[in-house]
This record gives sequence, C-alpha cells and structure tokens, in this order.
Amino acid sequence: MALPRTAPNSWMQSLDFPSKLFEIGSNDYELYEQDDEFVLSVELPGFEPGEITASWDDGVLNIVAEHDDKQRGERRTYHRRFRFPKTVDEKGITATYDNGILDVRLPVEQTRITGREIEIEAA
Repeated sequence: MALPRTAPNSWMQSLDFPSKLFEIGSNDYELYEQDDEFVLSVELPGFEPGEITASWDDGVLNIVAEHDDKQRGERRTYHRRFRFPKTVDEKGITATYDNGILDVRLPVEQTRITGREIEIEAA
C-alpha cells in the first residue's frame, strides 16, 4: 500500500497530523559508501549541535533534533532512522555538525570469513 502523494484530506487534518508526516521522497540527506565506510550527510539547518542526538543500536542509526523557537512560539523536530546492511564498527562512528549539515561516518567492520568448505558427494 502506497502512502498518499497529495496533501492530507480533511479527515487527516482533523486528527492534527502534520502534513510533513506524509511527505514522500524528502531529499534532506545523502548516503554513500566510500573507502570502507558509510558517509551520511543530513541537512539540519537552524539547529544547534546540542539540539541534535545521534545514537546507534543494532544496525540502526537514529537521528533526533529538537529546537524551541521561543520568539515565534514554534517547535521544530526532526527524527529519522537509517538501517545499515553491513556490520559497522560502532566504536569508530564519528559525527560532526557544520553550517547546518550533520556528517556521520560509519566505518565498515572488517570481518574474516571463517568456517570450512563442505565436500559435495555424488549421489
């Protein structure tokens, strides 16, 4: 089942859901693999580094940002989860925030294949 591609209709608005909840194809991040590490760049303009939290749990990177603008009486939030298909060296994960861009580097853990070859016999 696909999510709606149009603005929320009146029944959704009455539930007080933000329309961005149903936004499809948001391009607020870039993810690529380079030199044995994943590089994730997330656009978070207007946030301070102390308002952003990045956490790692069992192959999932969770990014949360919250900003209270007391002058305008507004609260901005951002929450996104990224699942990674390969084993990441969680102790080597680093993050930097500069000029509205959060860069997270996740090194791929080098694993050795262990085990033995199984001989296949003719029936």
